[in-house]
Amino acid sequence: MLELDAITAGYDRRAPVFRGASLALAAGASVGLLGPSGCGKSTLARVAALLHRPDAGCLVIDGTPVRGWRHGAPRALRTSVGVVFQQPRLSADPRLRLADLIIEPLRATGRRSDAEDRLAELAPDVGLTADLLARRPHEVSDGQLQRACLARALVLRPRWLICDEMTAMLDASTTAALVAAVEAYRARTGAGLLAVGHDRVLLERWCERTVDWQDCLNEKG
Repeated sequence: MLELDAITAGYDRRAPVFRGASLALAAGASVGLLGPSGCGKSTLARVAALLHRPDAGCLVIDGTPVRGWRHGAPRALRTSVGVVFQQPRLSADPRLRLADLIIEPLRATGRRSDAEDRLAELAPDVGLTADLLARRPHEVSDGQLQRACLARALVLRPRWLICDEMTAMLDASTTAALVAAVEAYRARTGAGLLAVGHDRVLLERWCERTVDWQDCLNEKG
């Protein structure tokens, strides 16, 4: 279970982006979080991904309350969550080839020996060919780069996947391909999914349950 309980968060303690947001995601389940731009849903997603410390409230992952954030969190917790952001060019090192971008988390966690095998597994799953893997971000489209960012999020085999407006900048065919790749991974591993977005049709087709942002502020997910 991934549980966000009464989370208050923002970037200025005197004026938080939101107060008292709660949401629960069962193991293996898929939940869509629907809300307009600027409401705070991406900030909540960053809290769930252990990337942003909330001002108040509690995050519990697989029964373990989170006490540290970013590199202050235990490695086992950090690597249990994979995240894909809306804008791949802001989350990708422009100096890295796509192959190196994908296996970067393995190197960071001392698992370089797994890199070749994981790259061979993931590249076809997300639709990346050998010639694309050899290119750098400025040499590929947004959709191709987002495919690499999804593969990077999956490379450590996370039990939880957070997709924050993952397809907002993409065309319909790329959106369908990335959603299919996520669902294939979930079918193999039983990973839970939190998909954040403002497209109700997409979220309701993709996820088992869709929660309106306002409902997160009124009651537990």
